[in-house]
Amino acid sequence: MSFDSTICALATPGHGAIAVIRVSGPDAIGITQGIFQSATPGKQLVEQAPNTIHFGTIRDGEEIIDEVLVSLFKAPHSYSGEDSVEISCHGSPYIQQKILELLISHGAEPARPGEFTQRAFLNGKMDLSQAEAVADLIAAESEGAHRVALQQLRGGFSDRLKSLREQLLHFISLIELELDFSEEDVEFADRSKLVSLLNQISALIRELINSFQLGNVLKNGVPVAIIGRPNVGKSTLLNAILKEERAIVSDIEGTTRDSIEDTINLEGINFRFIDTAGIRETADTIENLGIRRTYQKIEQASIVLLLTEAEDDSGVIKQSIEAIRQQLAGGKQLVVVLNTSDRVPEKRQVELQQNITLDENERIISISAEQGKNIDGLLKVLLELVNLGSIKHQDVIISNIRHYNALKSASEGLQRASEGLMSDLPTDLLAQDIREVLHFLGEITGEVTTDEVLGNIFKNFCIGK
Repeated sequence: MSFDSTICALATPGHGAIAVIRVSGPDAIGITQGIFQSATPGKQLVEQAPNTIHFGTIRDGEEIIDEVLVSLFKAPHSYSGEDSVEISCHGSPYIQQKILELLISHGAEPARPGEFTQRAFLNGKMDLSQAEAVADLIAAESEGAHRVALQQLRGGFSDRLKSLREQLLHFISLIELELDFSEEDVEFADRSKLVSLLNQISALIRELINSFQLGNVLKNGVPVAIIGRPNVGKSTLLNAILKEERAIVSDIEGTTRDSIEDTINLEGINFRFIDTAGIRETADTIENLGIRRTYQKIEQASIVLLLTEAEDDSGVIKQSIEAIRQQLAGGKQLVVVLNTSDRVPEKRQVELQQNITLDENERIISISAEQGKNIDGLLKVLLELVNLGSIKHQDVIISNIRHYNALKSASEGLQRASEGLMSDLPTDLLAQDIREVLHFLGEITGEVTTDEVLGNIFKNFCIGK
């Protein structure tokens, strides 16, 4: 891809008091000078020092378009690593569009999505994982997502990978040297140290892989499906959690025909609650469509809240749990919620909970959705299932599926290399396994990449970043 051109784009969204237009490339300052007149007579942008701000007007010939501030950055000390200009103008859509048209008429080109960040990557201002973190940081909708993206942007993940690659590169260079002297049958690489190193790196990569589930939760939020038979209080529970009348509540069975979704933020994590149609046998075609969608939501959810009534017989509740267990794939967590606890003595509730055997990833809790009783306890259970506390014990958390897949491939390569060492695999085959590990680690940071990979990554960025 050629980056000899100068590009421009609006860097701020929509209609606001102030807008910022970015210009980057070899002629960024010269093109901007062509439409800018400084408030100081005779001042030329091309003669000004970098990292300075200049007041003046944007003009189309003699016509004044707007009063602006122009910020100058010179290569390589800019976001993109190129000469760059940021024009701060008033937020009128007309003004924004007019300035962009003037820049293009003077030789700039409209920027593609993510092109400023792509140039920053290609100019060595950041590695590929940091570039991806820019998009994650912009898209962050919660404290947790922001924390993970910022940690990755600041290079925590990259530093960990760089250390791993450097250690492996040292050993692969020694092994390659052995291949050059294969006829002399000499060993430059200490095999016992290599086994120890492979075990150490494997443990670190497994730690990163295991962090993906938490990272994905922090980045994308937690889908929570509220399920149960009709009229058990699912919509009432959703309203109690959201603290607003979001879903229609009625004594008539089958009121909820479609799923209703809304999100709340708990301690920096977004939980997306989904109120579903009640599960029962019915001849109503529309209701059956809603029930079918309920099962789809169960598949999509990370946590399933099975709502029952505290007055129900324990045998009925056990049958409901077993039926739902058959619908849950691996990794999903089940919370049995005994509703209408205000109608049942506490002793009966305790006996009921003790009589129900739960698996490791299951919980049970009594509430009253109608009275708002113990809703905070239910939310606490959800936070415990997410295991938010583990963030404090992990320096690096991954949230990107591309990184996750590359780490899994690297882990498999390390496993083959370890097995090869134990079985005295020929040196050239051992070297090939380690090269593959280096390749997959390099894919994450962009040390090994292709135009196709870069295109897929940066096409999802917003224009202007």
